[in-house]
Amino acid sequence: MSYEIIKALHILSVISWMVGLLYLPRLFVYHSQAQAGSVQAEIFKVMERRLLTAIMTPAMIATFIFGIWLISLNHGLIYETWFQIKFIAVIFMGGVHGKFSKMRRLLENDEKPLSSKTYRIWNEIPTIFMILIVFMAVVKPL
Repeated sequence: MSYEIIKALHILSVISWMVGLLYLPRLFVYHSQAQAGSVQAEIFKVMERRLLTAIMTPAMIATFIFGIWLISLNHGLIYETWFQIKFIAVIFMGGVHGKFSKMRRLLENDEKPLSSKTYRIWNEIPTIFMILIVFMAVVKPL
């Protein structure tokens, strides 16, 4: 497979993963405002579970697979400062994914450990990492 095809698949995977990372915490905001056990809360549980398991996690795995594949085809990237910063930000993004997974499990069990305001703040975290990653990959400032 050519480098360009792998890169395109990597970008498509990243887009799919980011859509989920931006949408899931918004669902958490609405879920946290729903009465536990209500029809609305149960619908949010299904939406959150399906988004995480059917879209986000496979997209994250594909992102890492295609990203590692790209690195294996272009070893020199690992010596570039912009790439190292991007790579660290991607690892942190994986951590955010894990945090969202834990938040979803707590809501699934009708636990509301966080306020809707806190979920709104968490909704912005992936955006910050996304901006950093895109600027590092496109502008390569360092």
